[in-house]
Amino acid sequence: MVSPAGQVPELRVHAVLPRSRANGPGLRTVVWTQGCALGCRGCFNPQTHAAGDAGAAWAVPALAEHVASFGTDGVTISGGEPLEQADAVVELARLCAGHGLSVIVLTGFAMPALRERRPRLVAALAEHVDVLVAGPYVAARRVAAGLRGSDNKTVHVFSGRHTLAELAEVPVAEATVGPDGTVVLTGVDPVAAVQARAGPVGAGVRAGA
Repeated sequence: MVSPAGQVPELRVHAVLPRSRANGPGLRTVVWTQGCALGCRGCFNPQTHAAGDAGAAWAVPALAEHVASFGTDGVTISGGEPLEQADAVVELARLCAGHGLSVIVLTGFAMPALRERRPRLVAALAEHVDVLVAGPYVAARRVAAGLRGSDNKTVHVFSGRHTLAELAEVPVAEATVGPDGTVVLTGVDPVAAVQARAGPVGAGVRAGA
């Protein structure tokens, strides 16, 4: 969300997962933004699509402090569509990087379009983000590996902090159980987590990424 000059930027957030190993190298916190107008067929996160007042509004500095408080290796910002709230996401990335966290952003926008239409955004991402995975999910080209849901997605390593080999080793799925007993399924192949641990998706199971 773009804020007037002098005001703290806000980000509409669907959920925060304190610790995950299926959303990038190492132990990571995951922030799912709220709102996506791309409408990729077969998206695993339709509950993140509604915009407007859906989700929770976080002041970005407070969210960065919240993320840093979990003591993880990095943060992965997914959605929803993070770049529909680009200014707030870039600021979150900058602040999290300032805490020593690695930053990964997953977007459904293709890199050629971003470079053509939003070159300043691409430059800001390159400055504050370690890895950007870009491109819409295409169900017919599904690969579910290396943080890519489909093989049209491109991976852009902006720093020396992570390698493509590291990304290839990230687990494709994960099931975590929250304090209230809710099972959160996350990763690029969350169905695998269901098959491995939870059985058929039913009551009490919530999609995460």
